[in-house]
Amino acid sequence: MAVLQEYKCPCCGGAIAFDTASQKMKCPYCDTEFEMETLAAYDSELNAEGSDDMRWETSAGSEWQYGEADGLRVYCCNSCGGEIVGDDTLAATACPFCGNPVVMMGQFAGALKPDYVIPFKLDKKAAKAALQKHYGGKRLLPKAFKDQNHIDEVKGVYVPFWLFDTDANARIRYRGTTVRHWEDSRYEYTETSHFSVFRGGSIGFERVPVDGSTKMADDLMESIEPYDFREAVDFQTAYLAGYLADKYDVSAEQSIERANERIKRSTEEAFAETVQGYTTVIPESTSIQLNNGSAKYALYPVWLLNTTWNGQKFTFAMNGQTGKLVGDLPLDKSAYKKWLFGLTAICGAVAFGLSYLWWLL
Repeated sequence: MAVLQEYKCPCCGGAIAFDTASQKMKCPYCDTEFEMETLAAYDSELNAEGSDDMRWETSAGSEWQYGEADGLRVYCCNSCGGEIVGDDTLAATACPFCGNPVVMMGQFAGALKPDYVIPFKLDKKAAKAALQKHYGGKRLLPKAFKDQNHIDEVKGVYVPFWLFDTDANARIRYRGTTVRHWEDSRYEYTETSHFSVFRGGSIGFERVPVDGSTKMADDLMESIEPYDFREAVDFQTAYLAGYLADKYDVSAEQSIERANERIKRSTEEAFAETVQGYTTVIPESTSIQLNNGSAKYALYPVWLLNTTWNGQKFTFAMNGQTGKLVGDLPLDKSAYKKWLFGLTAICGAVAFGLSYLWWLL
């Protein structure tokens, strides 16, 4: 059975064939001609491309040794179902995720022991001060929110994170163009040149964090990064004294997809920065292979601040190591309309001024 080999034009994607007149490969759609040697090299590069291979060997966490978890208790929220770990001296508390009371369930069990912990560096007072600073300079924030709102709950929580290490080997192909314009006394000319651009290399990733809790919004946790891992220490239960620890409900294996997304995006961005000197650049294919992939389990410090205004709950998160705070704020619709009206008026005045100057000329 005969097998037909079809070649795609690198410029327009159309099927190309051998042209007997020119003795070259030619695209009937854009009329681009290719030397056989050039096309053979291009085809060799295409054949070398493979699909992504982003698999991991996960060995995060370790088993608790006898007696290590004796001082830990599990608290369960009846409203959102969240399980929180604290020491046995922790008084009755509220759920840091939804603000409702939690009840103690009993002895802690059924989870891996963290490999590392980054201890809290900032206290509750610093978290409150950061929230007040976060309000500052927000022109569209309702004034009543600042004056009337009060913080319902401030809780220090150790959030579970899976930390992924790997070496990424990537091959990425781009379609690049350069455009040149010139003119003479009769015509204007535009010349567009097409290029197939290849990039290949390796990038090492260390401790790519993925939070292991469904109760924590992923975008919220990513927004308070980065953490300085140089201050991480081997885990000891003593670091939990006076704080809560969120019990992970997303395993390392279940977190691989998000880790891969972050690694792939970072790899593509790093390689794209090396493709310069073109008018346009479009990525056409990406192949990423991971080597020596491994994961560790760590607890990172987070202050959660819950506040209520007009019957609506607002949650803020602060990095308990660096002090970076993020969270959504309400919008003063009246102030927003005034601002939008003023912006429209300014744009209209500028447009009128430009049109008037054009009329004078």
